[in-house]
Order: sequence, then structure tokens, then C-alpha cells
Amino acid sequence: MAGPRILAVEDEEDIRELIRFNLEKEGFSVTAAATGEEALRLSAADPPDLILLDLMLPGINGFDVCRALKREPRTAGVPVVTLTAKGEDADIVAGLELGAEDYIVKPFSPKVLAARIRSVLRRRDPGMTDDSAVLNAGGLSIDPSRHEVRADGRPVELTRAEFTLLHFLARHPGWVFTRAQIIDSVRGSDYAVTDRSVDVQVAGLRRKLGDSGGLIETVHGVGYRFKE
Repeated sequence: MAGPRILAVEDEEDIRELIRFNLEKEGFSVTAAATGEEALRLSAADPPDLILLDLMLPGINGFDVCRALKREPRTAGVPVVTLTAKGEDADIVAGLELGAEDYIVKPFSPKVLAARIRSVLRRRDPGMTDDSAVLNAGGLSIDPSRHEVRADGRPVELTRAEFTLLHFLARHPGWVFTRAQIIDSVRGSDYAVTDRSVDVQVAGLRRKLGDSGGLIETVHGVGYRFKE
């Protein structure tokens, strides 16, 4: 049986073929596109399970491709993982805020690439989206139905906003979220939500969680993620 279908969009032929070779070796079914125009045509005709999208493309660039994909009902639900140049934090943030689920920085390890794609696809599994399920990781237990958190067995008292933020990150381990995305997730909680308040809430969470606070990782120039 064919594996998950990946559309790899990359204008450099050697990188494109490297991606195809390594992902097919990992069990994925790969279709390649060299331009944004080709990517939009292929995804509209037959939406893949995931799109691996280079942001620096000739013609229609990756940002416009991502924007177009998320605007169309037929492709809006297809997860996008962007490929970015090392150190281009602004591109990473822009891609995430356009709706990309994750990013890979060039040069990349083929094994890491495959693992990150599997992680995104796994989080898209409808069987893993139960908001009421108890989450356990690294000595931390989060029970949304009881609004209860325990760290190494001890109860942790959190505000509503802190709990919402922690639960949001923990439901998507390995995913990086910008402060703007986190703000959207906790909007309506009991504090005025700003970029600065996200940093304050994360600092407070780490302090209250003790050793488990290290599960919330800072991604420099981008935002935060829950350790996978």
C-alpha cells in the first residue's frame, strides 16, 4: 500500500531529487514540482496529504503559494511544511502565520525531514484530536476535564490563561507556534493578550512546573513549542 502522498515544491533540482529519494526510501509517495504555479496546479487537481514548500521560488514565491492554498477550500486543510534558509527567522514566522504547520531549515538531515513530516501527519490524525484526553509527558499530567495539572505527582495551580496556553502547546508536541498563533489560541481567557503577555505567561508556567518547565522550549526569533 502506498504511503502518505507528499508534494515537494523546490526549484533546485538536486535538492528536489534528494528530497524525493530520501522520502520515498522512508515509505512516502512523492510528487515533485519546480515552481509555485506547478504546485498550485497539482494540488488543486489532486490534493496531497502534505506539501513540502520551499519559500524562495521563482515566479510565484512560497508565501503566495501558501496563501493561495489556505484560501482554497479544496486545499485549505492540507498541512504545509516550509523549507527556509538558515537564519531567516522572519521567513519562518511569516510562513507559520500564513498557516504552515511546521518548517525545516536548510541544510537539513533527511532523517529529521522524514520525522518532522510524520509528526505533522500524526497530529492531523482525527483520532488524536480529543480535547478532553489526559496528556502525559516528561512527568507532566494535564487533565482538561478537571482543569488539573500535576508535575511529578504534585498538583500545580495555574490560572485559566496559563492552563489554556499549556494545553494548547502540549496538544501539538514538536510544533512551533508564533506568539500571534498562541494569542489566537488563548484569546478570551482572563488577561489582556499581547506578545509580551505570552512571554510572561510562559515564564510563569516554567516557574510553576519546576523541572517539567523545560518541556516548553523557546525557538529563537519564532516563538515556542512543547518538546516532542
